[in-house]
Amino acid sequence: RAGRPRAPAAAELFFRRPPFRGSFVLGAGLAEGLRGLRAFRFSAADVAYLRSVLPSTTDDAFFDYLATLDASEVTVTAIPEGSVVFARVPFLQVKGPLLVVQLLETTLLCLVNYASLVATNAARFRLLAGPDMKLMEMGLRRAQGPDGALSASKYSYIGGFDCTSNILAGKLYGIPVRGTVAHSFIMSFRCLEEVQPRELPPRAGGDPVDLAGLAVSWLQRVCDLLQTPPGKANQGELAAFVSYAVTFPCDFQGLLDTYCVRRSGLPNFCAVALALHQLGYRAIGVRLDSGDLAQQSKEIRAVFQACGAHFQVPWFGTIPIAVSNDISEQSMEEFRKEGSEIDMIGIGTNLVTCPLQPSLGCVYKLVEVDGSPCLKLTEDEEKMTIPGMKTIYRLYDAAGHPFMDLMALEEEPSPSAGQELGIRVLGQLGETTKVIPTTVEPLHRTYFRDGQVCEPLPSLPEVRTHAQVSLNLLSPAHRRLHEPQPYPV
Repeated sequence: RAGRPRAPAAAELFFRRPPFRGSFVLGAGLAEGLRGLRAFRFSAADVAYLRSVLPSTTDDAFFDYLATLDASEVTVTAIPEGSVVFARVPFLQVKGPLLVVQLLETTLLCLVNYASLVATNAARFRLLAGPDMKLMEMGLRRAQGPDGALSASKYSYIGGFDCTSNILAGKLYGIPVRGTVAHSFIMSFRCLEEVQPRELPPRAGGDPVDLAGLAVSWLQRVCDLLQTPPGKANQGELAAFVSYAVTFPCDFQGLLDTYCVRRSGLPNFCAVALALHQLGYRAIGVRLDSGDLAQQSKEIRAVFQACGAHFQVPWFGTIPIAVSNDISEQSMEEFRKEGSEIDMIGIGTNLVTCPLQPSLGCVYKLVEVDGSPCLKLTEDEEKMTIPGMKTIYRLYDAAGHPFMDLMALEEEPSPSAGQELGIRVLGQLGETTKVIPTTVEPLHRTYFRDGQVCEPLPSLPEVRTHAQVSLNLLSPAHRRLHEPQPYPV
C-alpha cells in the first residue's frame, strides 16, 4: 500500500567458504537462472493457490499485484558461467523492485548452488586425472532423482568430464554419450548355442564367417599363450562377447570381471577381439569394475602387448582400458601414486552426490534498498554482509595468474594496470596493503535487462572450454586440492 515493494533494491549471490577444503568454485547455473528470470510470473492458477493457503485476512490487492509481477524491471550482472569464483565475491548481482528481488532469492539459489558444486567437484577430478585421461560421468543410478541426475551430467561436463552415460542428457544438452556392456547382459548367456545370429561378413566383403567358431579356435591359442586352461573360461561370457561382436563389430568392447578376469574375461575378450581382427575389425576397449584396478590394468596391458607381439597385431597392445567402481578422489590419487595403464575412468556416486560436501551454501543478501546500503550485523562475524553495490575486479600478476579479487563501490574509480592500490583484505580489515597489478579485469557482465537476456550466452562446450582456461590461469598454490593457499579478496 505504501509502494515499498517497488522500491529499488539490489542483492548479491555469493558463498562464504569454498567447498571440499579447496580455494575456488566453478560458477555454474547462470544460463538456467536467466531462463528462470525470463519466465518469472504468477499465473492465474498460481495466484488462486496462494489465495487458498495464505491467511484469509490477506488483502485482495496483494493478489492483484502478484498477477502483474514479472522480471521486466530486473537487471542481472554476473561473472561468466564456468569462471573460477572465490569466497565472498558476488557471482550474481540482481537489481530491481524490492519484492521481485526478494522473490527471486530461492529460485536463483536453487539453480546455482548444486550446479556450481557439481561443476567444482568435476573440476577437481579433472585436475587429479590430468588433461589426457578420459573421464565419463555415470552417476544416473545414484543421483538424487532425475532432476539431480540431469543437472549432474550437464555440470560435470562443464567441469571437465568428456562424456556421460545419461542418454537423455546427451539428447537435451548435446553432451557426448558413452557406455559399456552391463554385467546383466553377460550373465544372461549360458552357452554358445544361444548366440543367434553368429555369422559375420568380413569388413572388406565376402561370405559370412561363423564368428563363434572362429572365437573358439582363437581361445585355444590365447590360452596356450597365457598358460591358462581353456576350460576355465566361462562359456556364457564367451557367448555374450560373440553376440555383442556380431551386433557391433566396429564397436566391440568387453566387461572383464563378471566371473574371473585372468582365467575367463581376459582370454574370452582376446579370443573374440582376435577373431574380429581376422575379419578386418578392431575392438575398442575393455572395462574393469572390481578389484585392484591399477594393478589389474597393468596386468591386462601386459597381456594385450603379449598377444599383439605373438599374433603380430600391433594395435592390440594399445586397446583402451576403462575402470569404474566407486571411484573417489582418493582412488585417483592412488592410481597416480601406483602407476596404471588406465585410459578412461567412469565416476558416478562420488561425483554426482558430492559426499565430501553435499551442499555449497551459497547465500543471497540484500545490499541496498532505495539507494541506501544494507548491512546484516550478527554475532557471527562470518555472516556479516558487505553493504552497497560493488564493481568486481580480478587482479593479475606478471606471470598471468590472478592473485586477488577487488571489490569496490560502484562510484569508486576503476583501478588500472600498473597502478599502486591501497586495499584491505577481508579478514585483515585493520591493515592496508599495497599491490600493483599487471592486468586488471572487470569480472561482471550485464546479462539480463528489461525482461530479456541481453548478452549472447555461450554453448555448453564453450562454457566447458572457458572453465578449463579459467582453472589453468590459477597459480599452482591456489589450484592445488589439498591445503591450498587462501585467495585474498
